[in-house]
Formats: sequence, C-alpha cells, structure tokens
Amino acid sequence: MFGYVLPEKPELKIREYETFRAYYCGICKSMGKRYGQISRMTLNYDSVFLAILLSSIAGEIPQMKRERCIAHPMKKKYVVRKSDIVDYASDINLILAYYKLKDNWKDEHNLLSGGGILLLKSAHEKLKKKYPEKCAIIEDKLKELNELETSKCNSMDKAAEPFARIMEEVICFEPLCDDEEREKLLRVIGYNLGKYIYILDAYDDIEDDIKNNSYNVFIYQFDINKNNLMDYKLSIRDRIDFNLTYALGEISRACKQLELKVNSGIIENIVYFGMLRKMEHILKAGSCKKVEESL
Repeated sequence: MFGYVLPEKPELKIREYETFRAYYCGICKSMGKRYGQISRMTLNYDSVFLAILLSSIAGEIPQMKRERCIAHPMKKKYVVRKSDIVDYASDINLILAYYKLKDNWKDEHNLLSGGGILLLKSAHEKLKKKYPEKCAIIEDKLKELNELETSKCNSMDKAAEPFARIMEEVICFEPLCDDEEREKLLRVIGYNLGKYIYILDAYDDIEDDIKNNSYNVFIYQFDINKNNLMDYKLSIRDRIDFNLTYALGEISRACKQLELKVNSGIIENIVYFGMLRKMEHILKAGSCKKVEESL
C-alpha cells in the first residue's frame, strides 16, 4: 500500500486516536510474530484503515492490551490483540508491500527494493498459499497494469483500473462477504479507494518519474511542459481534483449505507477529513511527508 489513507489527528477524540494507534500497533505486532521482525518495516496507515473498517462492519469490539515494543521500549502502548481481521490486514499489507517492492525494482533497480524482495520472499510464499485466489487476481491485475504502462497508456481512468480492481479484491474479507449487498458496498469502497490511491500517487510522483524516466500516465495524457512543471501541475489540478473528489464521494456513500457503528467516528474522520486533507495537501504542495509526521 502507499500510506495515503490517514486520519486528521486534530479532529480525533483522544479515545479514537488511542484506538487508531492500537490497531496500527496490532498490525505491526501481528506481522512481526508471524513473519519475522523485518516484515514490520512495511507497515503503513492504509492497512490500519482496512482493519478498522472491516472490524466496524463485523461489529467487533477490539480487545486491547498495553504492551511495550522494540520501537517504544520504555512506554507501554495499547495494542489490538486476538483479531482475525487485524491478522488479515497485516497479511494484505505484506502482500501489497512485496509487489510494490517488485514494481520499484522493475522501474528503478533500487538496491533497497531488491534487498526487501529477498527478505520478504519467504513470507510472500506463505501468503500465496494462504490466499491463492486473491494473489492470483492481484498478479493478473499487476500484469494488466504493466501492459498499460508498457504501451504508454494515456488515460487516467484506464491506467487506474487495474489497481482499483486490486483494492476491490483485498477489501473483501471473506467472512464478511456472505451478504450480497454488503459485499457490493465493500467492493465500491475498495474500487474507489484504489482509484484515489493510484491517481494521487501518480500526481505526487510526476517529478520523480520524469527524472527517472519512469511511466506516469499524466506525462502521456496531457501536453507536459518539462521546463515548467509547477505550471503544468497547476494546469491539470482541477481535472485530478474532480476525479479524486468523486472517488471520495463514492467511498462516503458506501460507508453510510453500511451503517457502521463500532469506531464509526474514526472511519468518518479518515474519509471526510484525513483523505481530503491529504489530497488537498498534495495537489497544492506536492508532498505528503508533513501529514504523515503529524501522527
């Protein structure tokens, strides 16, 4: 995942913030316990949203314990324990992190990415056996995405489609898909979440992709002026804003229809404030690092 799905910390109640951090720590410890300490380095906030959303739909009251960890040895923090949903979110986090490392290696031959692939290979093989259908769908959509990139696809919607389908698949936690209407709403959330992440990431990476001679759909969709990137990004911003706002609207609509109760305040904060702020920050400033540091 990419770390674009964040809460707006100042708008969270103290209890909600502690719960969000407890899920974050729970996913981190779940990965470390089952796949080794190196796997914990892949953790990002997108998987926390996944865990909290699925837990809310399931009506799961999280079991939290205060524990220490390697990163915070002197201070105990709340951790969500004994949750199949947290384990699932940590599995998905690791699966997508592995494929992102492979994509980075393909694009840049970055040694850090190559080393990460080797270190996570064993864990990934276990996860492929655990989720054969999901991993097959992810690999098929990544192949489709690679073909679009190779052909220099010049359509934002078309380029975003494979990743949107990947997120649609991973958000469908099987025990919650026994109800047809609920599965449909989950797929709406996943699909639009995927479009939001792909489009925002592409816009955020325009400069780096030009520098590295990597594919970026906006380089091919619009007449790019490499000599004045700031004006170029401003010229396409309204088009990007429209697509991202539409995706957020669809996510919001589906969440309302699910009538979430447990931790609904956290989910509303992320969808209505956190993701919107991240979008506005990147469209105006072109960087999301300061937003993440606030957590």
